[in-house]
Amino acid sequence: MDVGSADRPRDLLVSGHVNVDRFLRVDRFPDPDRTVPVRASRAELGGTAANIARVAASYGVACGLLARVGDGWLPEYAELLANARIDVRGLERSARRSTPTCYIVEDPRGRQRTLIDQGAMGDDVGPFRAPAWLDEYSWVHLTTGPVRFQLSVAAAARRRGLRVAADPAQEIFYRWDRPRFRELLARSEVLFGNRAELERACALVGVADPEALREHVPLVIRTEGRHGASAISGAGRVHVPSRPPRRVRTAVGAGDAFRGGFYAAWFEGEPLAGCLGAGTRAAVRWIEGVR
Repeated sequence: MDVGSADRPRDLLVSGHVNVDRFLRVDRFPDPDRTVPVRASRAELGGTAANIARVAASYGVACGLLARVGDGWLPEYAELLANARIDVRGLERSARRSTPTCYIVEDPRGRQRTLIDQGAMGDDVGPFRAPAWLDEYSWVHLTTGPVRFQLSVAAAARRRGLRVAADPAQEIFYRWDRPRFRELLARSEVLFGNRAELERACALVGVADPEALREHVPLVIRTEGRHGASAISGAGRVHVPSRPPRRVRTAVGAGDAFRGGFYAAWFEGEPLAGCLGAGTRAAVRWIEGVR
């Protein structure tokens, strides 16, 4: 499989969120105007871009990050990225802004309720100014983040000969409108999403089903939770199943882990079925807490 310019020294630049994830474990979610006790809490490095890059790098993919952090960014988080050998030249520190923070409430069944303080990744972030080192990469993966910034990353990447994958995730429901999402797809070769996200993508571009999304992007990757994952391309549909996790630490970030595993196989030149299988295995390991 052709995965990009072979003469570029680095594989994948991931543009999106690098967060502090604050988890709260409860026995059940509260009804409106009611209170439930917190049984456990923890804080971790998270965010779509950080998760994807960390998993991909753990399998040997040469990764970098484009993101903004601010107050609340801890030295131990920077150390985690350094130990993973992730290129952080594109990780900027914003003055007088907070590091993006997710507040994630989980119940014993692994279901979540999530709120995000965008902080340094708010919609007022300006356009991307491409550095000289952008040329080192072959692909850029655009996940959650300010729309104007992500579109400018896509434009700069295409000008420099990088290939683009689009993955707006949950933000497709509240950050992306029809014209700007169409613009994103016009600059992309791959679209990632779960079932609900791809249904929203279909609505934004006015098509009936994910197969018809190929009128706008050559390859569609759909994650399907416990059912596995599918790829839709000009060659048809490929599906792989997934095994159930042996235990559940957290489902938060499992989709990001899928992407990291997928890219590990992708850059090895595996066929789509192999990439999907690698992604599903990485997602299960993440759910089980194997990092």
